[in-house]
Amino acid sequence: MFTRCANSLGHYNNNNNNNNNNNGCAASPKCCLSSEEKPEDACLQVATNVTEQKHHVTRETRGKNLGLCRGFRGCTVWLTGLSGAGKTSIAFELEAYLVSRGIPAYGLDGDNIRTGLNKNLGFTPAEREENIRRVGEVAKLFADSGVVAICSFVSPFADDREMARKIHKDAGLKFYEIFVDTPLDVCETRDVKGLYKKAREGVIKGFTGITQEYERPQMPELVVNTHGYTVRESTQKLVTLLEQEGIIPRSLRDVDLLPELYPSESIATEALRHEAESLQAIEISTVELQWVQVLAEGWAYPLRGFMREDEYLQTLHFNTLQSGMDGSYRENHSVPIVLSASQADKDRLDGSSSLTLKYQGKAVAILRRPEFYYQRKEERLARQFGTSNPNHPYSKQVYESGEYLVGGDLAVIERIRWEDGLDQYRLTPNELRRKFKELNADAIFAFQLRNPIHNGHALLMQDTRRQLLDRGFKQPVLLLHPLGGWTKDDDVPLDVRMKQHQAVLDAGVLRREDTVLAIFPSPMMYAGPTEVQWHAKARMNAGANFYIVGRDPAGMPHPDKDAYPDGNLYDATHGARVLKMAQGLDSMEILPFRVAAYDKSASRMAFFEPKRKDEFEFISGTKMRTLAKTGALPPDGFMEPEAWRILATYYQNLPQA
Repeated sequence: MFTRCANSLGHYNNNNNNNNNNNGCAASPKCCLSSEEKPEDACLQVATNVTEQKHHVTRETRGKNLGLCRGFRGCTVWLTGLSGAGKTSIAFELEAYLVSRGIPAYGLDGDNIRTGLNKNLGFTPAEREENIRRVGEVAKLFADSGVVAICSFVSPFADDREMARKIHKDAGLKFYEIFVDTPLDVCETRDVKGLYKKAREGVIKGFTGITQEYERPQMPELVVNTHGYTVRESTQKLVTLLEQEGIIPRSLRDVDLLPELYPSESIATEALRHEAESLQAIEISTVELQWVQVLAEGWAYPLRGFMREDEYLQTLHFNTLQSGMDGSYRENHSVPIVLSASQADKDRLDGSSSLTLKYQGKAVAILRRPEFYYQRKEERLARQFGTSNPNHPYSKQVYESGEYLVGGDLAVIERIRWEDGLDQYRLTPNELRRKFKELNADAIFAFQLRNPIHNGHALLMQDTRRQLLDRGFKQPVLLLHPLGGWTKDDDVPLDVRMKQHQAVLDAGVLRREDTVLAIFPSPMMYAGPTEVQWHAKARMNAGANFYIVGRDPAGMPHPDKDAYPDGNLYDATHGARVLKMAQGLDSMEILPFRVAAYDKSASRMAFFEPKRKDEFEFISGTKMRTLAKTGALPPDGFMEPEAWRILATYYQNLPQA
């Protein structure tokens, strides 16, 4: 059986545990019967007293209810080729790809089938034919149930493959023959078990490609050559075929570049600026400009602008957005990205084909085909935050905003720059994807934070890298991604946090060579489990495939401190639990936060051990701020000294209340 490296970009590798599924065998009575021992006409006994039973559930009904993608997608993908060609590697990669996108799929591998369903079959011509017939029938049942059956079999005879095709054709099901056309000499180099060598020495009889002819497909749906390509690159050819055939709904989730909403050429920028000056305008706030940046750079893809009412309702009630050309796929999107408007704005602009968005009097974007709709503020807040308490910091902004919301497609005049000395850190999703490629990253793990880094955070990131290396990844890269939009007044400002993070990197606490420090431009909402889905989805758009989540992500104390026994707005465990279950985040693995505390016996941050709880001290944010303000030092090993100095200087220079 072929397996790929833990790195999904890994190259083909042979790891056979059984004789190849259709390739002949060594002389052993347990392995197979010869044609003399088992005549072809004695192989099968045909049942005649059977009647086909019709299912009560139609394919259309299965399509509506099976998996996350609406529509019937049942079919069979049949990979054929020599032993060592890479069939199983591609099959299992394709299976993982489909399942991660909510499309039911199952890989039927030749070796696996011969250890179960077909373990009573050998390798005579009749038995090989029966092997393929059985697999064809099983694949038909999978496909009829709405599953994509992915079959990886040498299947050397054209008549046998045509029989499998006919089984599907007679049932009205799609069948795709994929010829994995890898040269024989390449296949032999992948044969770490030495089966080709045994075949050439005569130990294995009837081995396809050596003593048994392989009949090349004449008109396959697709030819894939794996030599010189990674497993993912070869699999992408099948993905493209299945997209063209309508099996996989089209989505830009896996393309190299996400669409950006600002032009790449100065001529187009000037044309937009000229158009903007001719339109009526709405003045937007700083937070709304931050959302313009989020939308323009692709963090919220597939959103192409501020939400219209249908998109707003999907987000508010389902935490998802319909995606794909046919709307059959649901992308995770848990927070409303909306633009407010006053009654006067609506009266003045409703019915316009386009309008200009201005920030501090300067045109920044054009909103196409604007749609005004009423903003039910209490409903929005209750669903997004679990409370409509006006003392929640983001709720205040909602209550102070206009009575209406206005949605539409955005054409942003030029890339948003803040000119605060930090723009070089504001890498877009496309820039991050290119950076990860330059670093040869085979795993990208993202760490979201809005607070200074202490050595407990660093320990967690170091341990995550170790775990990924242990799993077989060669070049895991950390996306250290502090939130850079609006935060509440008592949070540490972005410029101070960035200096503090740089000090941690300068000290070598985190490895600079495989860490990318960048700013995430989103405002903070303090919406707990609802918001943490947004944080994960945005990093997924930037190319991350692992996400570290801690206790009470995006949480805060309840504005009414007596509302719950623990005084917090959200349960500290719900963020991580919700992320693991959230729809539309299937291609990102959630890594739970191990709790770190100060180990007094070792004078360092360490993972908490309940058996030694008396030897650990939890240094809260409140205690850390008190130490910093008073000029006291934290315990040795709590934070890198220069990083602490930067933080302490900030707190000591704050105006006294």
